[in-house]
Formats: sequence, structure tokens, C-alpha cells
Amino acid sequence: MHSARLSLQPGATIGNISPRLYGSFLEHLGRAVYDGIYEPSHPSADADGFRTDVIELVRELGVSAIRYPGGNFVSGFRWEDSVGPKEERPRRLDLAWHSTETNEVGLHEFQAWLDRVGSELMLAVNLGTRGVQEALELLEYANHGGGTELSDRRIANGRTEPFDVRIWCLGNEMDGPWQLGHSSAEEYGSLAAKTAGAMKAYDPDLELVVCGSSSSSMPTFGEWERTTLAATYELVDYISCHAYYENTGDLGSFLASGVDMDFFIRSVTATADHVKAVKGSDKTMNISFDEWNIWYNTRFENVDKITGTDNWPVAPRLLEDTYTVADAVVFGSLLITMLKHADRVTSASLAQLVNVIAPIMTEPGGPAWRQTTFFPFAATSAHGRGVALDVDLTTSTYRTDRFGDVDTVDAVATHDAESGRFAIFAVNRAIDGPTELIVDLSALDAAAPDLAVRVSTLTDPDLDAANTREHPDRVALTELSFTREGDTVRLELPAVSWTEILVG
Repeated sequence: MHSARLSLQPGATIGNISPRLYGSFLEHLGRAVYDGIYEPSHPSADADGFRTDVIELVRELGVSAIRYPGGNFVSGFRWEDSVGPKEERPRRLDLAWHSTETNEVGLHEFQAWLDRVGSELMLAVNLGTRGVQEALELLEYANHGGGTELSDRRIANGRTEPFDVRIWCLGNEMDGPWQLGHSSAEEYGSLAAKTAGAMKAYDPDLELVVCGSSSSSMPTFGEWERTTLAATYELVDYISCHAYYENTGDLGSFLASGVDMDFFIRSVTATADHVKAVKGSDKTMNISFDEWNIWYNTRFENVDKITGTDNWPVAPRLLEDTYTVADAVVFGSLLITMLKHADRVTSASLAQLVNVIAPIMTEPGGPAWRQTTFFPFAATSAHGRGVALDVDLTTSTYRTDRFGDVDTVDAVATHDAESGRFAIFAVNRAIDGPTELIVDLSALDAAAPDLAVRVSTLTDPDLDAANTREHPDRVALTELSFTREGDTVRLELPAVSWTEILVG
């Protein structure tokens, strides 16, 4: 049996956990919006056409902020299309996903939905085919109280109070050749700086996210961050990271995807700190990891991609990956990685939320259900609060083709001062058997023996097990037994598992 030992250290603070770390993302893509959150004919639909069964699941998931309306979609988006009377809104071709956008759900409708689920709006502006002027007009429409043409138009469209959007994305993946308006780092940095400066001339307290690399495998990675931040450093508050992972047949390396995410975060923070030093700035740049997930992009590129100049469907089934137990374990490990960088990753958006590479699935006229990835997110969002704590971890290792020797167990802890609860999140990457984990609580002093311990895990002997419409409850968190002797807790982490240990 593999072995690992960790010590819960309440003084080993990494940083405060921002509630925005548990954000998500809804793009006008596939069935994310239409037939996802919005289906007026559904038996559960409310008066505005939103599925209440989905609203309940989003609340259960615990999503703090939602990035909208894209993604690649935003680089061709005209925000004016999404406001005003629905019957007057134009239908447009969406070149990003080769679909037709009806604009039936727009800014007002989406904010009304956010109010129901209790999430903050993270709004993206189009810096692909548009620029400074359009961003300023959207800002005035959304945030100004009244007395101007655009703010009065918002009022006439039914919302007296401003949307008061606090966090804005300056475009999307502008380093990617697939992006409408794709540009060089110099070109994008200049446009982003102009846009940021103009937006902060209206409100210097806005929080702005500048585009980083679309992935750490981009040929311009690192240099893109340096050049973009050199142009925008004092004007923006976050630089974005995007990362997706898939099992290409090498399970051992797939289970170690957190190693790659860790490298990505460390590289971006090092580059940002270099720019900070060069500029002599006293400002520290944070990361918005505003796209992350398991995504079987190879399948999309080779099988599901829509083509043809006469083929522009409305809300087609796109990127509807079914997630397995193995996927959920990796997914949970990515949450661990971000918590281990809570001092710098202060915003994150799970991409995406409903139907499209999502923890929640729906069927038109039918049920909604939780995918396997739903459970690690919901548990971490609920219990991973307060401050992130480093754990003194010793563990066996295993060999991977991609990353070399990798820790069998990875873990992080959190402490919520308000509830007094500690949480430990751990992943066992071992494929060939369980790992004995010994948890040392002695640093909690005399209180340790009186603190309750609860353990739950996500695992299954069939790593391909999944939740489907026919079997929506096949996979879920289950209780895991443990033994306790004074300050020591012993448990066996099942092979390929994600586990939550609650103390207090």
C-alpha cells in the first residue's frame, strides 16, 4: 500500500480565499443558455422562462460569480443586440461556434437570473471586433445611475438601478489565432491599456482582467504575459489564465494535471512579478483563472465541429462531455492546486456551468442532473472558506511519462474562523491501490481530541462510471471510514479518489 502523512498546521497560512475563486462561466455557446438555464416551455420554468430545477442546482453548487457572455463568443458580440424589447432584437451569426444567436437572453435577463441564483456578474467586453468606444458605452449603460442617453435607455428597458458590474474582462484569448480580431501582444496590450484607462476614468475602483495566454502550451506563452503587462500593469487588477485537460489514454499523466496547472500559475506570477520589479511598482498582480476544466477538445475538433456556410443552427449540442469518476478526481485536484495559490489566484471561473463541458446537464422538457464533477466543486465551495493552509505532507511518488516523478497524494487545507472548521482536501493519484493517509492534528493543541471528524470521498472501482440521464445518481460522494487515536486520524484513500476531511 502507498503511504502519506500530513500535519494540519493552523499557522501555515497561504492566503485568504477569495469567494470569487468559486466562480463559473456561461457563454452563448451550444445549449449553455438556451435549453440550459433558459427554457420557457419547461414544466419547471418561472415567469421569465428560466428553469427553476437548474437554479436550485446552481445554488447547491455554490457559484459565487459568473463570467458572461464569452469566451470566444464575445469577440463578435454587439452588446446593443442583447437589450431592449425581445421582439426587436436581431438574430446574428456567431462565427465563434458557427451558430445563430437569437439574443432572446441578454444582459437584463441574465442579471435577473443571477439575482435568483445569488451570483455576481463578471462581464466581458469585445476587444476582438470592437474597441474602446463600445466598451465605454456598455459601461455607461450598465453602471451609470441616469441622466444620459445610455443610462436612460437602460431605465427605459426596465432597470432603474444600475447593474453596478465591478469586475470586467478586457476581451478573450486574444493570443489565439482562432479568435476574431486575434492580435499580437503589442497590439492587444495597447488596446487593452487604452480601454482600461478609459474605463477607470469613469470609475477607478473597477476591477479589470487583462488577457493572458490561452494555455501554457501557446508558442507565445510567457512573452505574451510580459508584453501585455508591460503595457497595462498599473491599469488592470488581474491577468487571466486558461487551462483545459483531457485523458488522452495516459491515465497516470492525466491524474497529475495539477502539476501542469501549478507550473502555469507559478510561471505567470513570476512574469508578473518581473514586470512589477522593472516598473518599480508597489502593486501585486493577481490571477483570474477564468477558464479551467476537463474538456475533451480533441473530440470536438475531430467530430463535433459545425461547418458549412448554410448550416447555422440555434443552440446546437456542442461540447456536451460526459464526465467520469477519473475526470472528477482530476477536477478536484485542480481545485486543490488553485487553493494552494490562494494568495495570487483570487478569481476563477469553472468553464462552463450548464450542458457545455459542465457540472450540470439538462434535457429539453426533461430532467436536470449532476455530473461527477459537480461534487468536488460543491463540497470545496461549501467548506473551503476562510484561509488556505499549507500542509506538511510527505508522500510516496509514482512515475509519469509527461511529468516524471509525481506525488501520489496532493492536499491542501482551509480554516474558516467564523465556523471554526478546518477542511482538508486530498487526491490519491495511485492507480494500483489505496494509500494509507495519516493526519496529524496535534498542532491544534488541546482542542484536537474534542473536534469532530467527518470524511467523504469520490471514487468507484469503475473509473469510467458517470452520471447520465438514465442513471443520474450513479456517482456521488460517499462516507469513508477512518480510525482515530488522540491527535492522529488514519484512513485509506481509495485508488484514484478525491477526499474531503472536515475537522470541527
